[in-house]
Amino acid sequence: MKLFYSPTSPYVRKVAAAAITLGLDQRIERIPTNAHESPAALVAANPLSKVPTLVTDDGTALFDSPVICEYLDEISDDITLFPPHGAARWRALRLQALGDGILDAAVLARMESQRPSEAARDAVIARQKGIIAHALDALEAEPPPVHLDIGAIAVACALGYLDLRFAEDAWRQNRPALAGWFEEISRHKGLAETAPAG
Repeated sequence: MKLFYSPTSPYVRKVAAAAITLGLDQRIERIPTNAHESPAALVAANPLSKVPTLVTDDGTALFDSPVICEYLDEISDDITLFPPHGAARWRALRLQALGDGILDAAVLARMESQRPSEAARDAVIARQKGIIAHALDALEAEPPPVHLDIGAIAVACALGYLDLRFAEDAWRQNRPALAGWFEEISRHKGLAETAPAG
């Protein structure tokens, strides 16, 4: 398998953490990619020109981290990150959506903050940071289980990205339960080995 990736992408981190957890990381060749340059090989696999993009052994291109993670889960023989049914499945998928939503808001806020300040742009940043705060408050009220599943990985990757890009916002302040959960879940091999530098 081949994975088009950028080392700073939190969505790539999610896929990498899942692959390590599932014992599949040694089967994946990583191809460093600047998606903003729309390289031909990436566009041929993914017309959206985004990372992560995974090309399977049979040549099928998969993109968007939830799809790639579910594919990796399906081909793993040992464990599963996606509970098969019932309340556990819906909790994991809901947490994945919440973690990915935090990432979406954080990535947009970061992109906007790198442009010249103006009222409309500042309003977009404020709205995205408000979304992040609401999501973090919901997680503080009901922290994810310590059991590692796709929801826990997604939320942990989102919190790691906040540490990397928005450390000054101090998301742990007044959220001791979530901070404690993050410290504990971050010890898992897939998350520990993919923790962002900086």
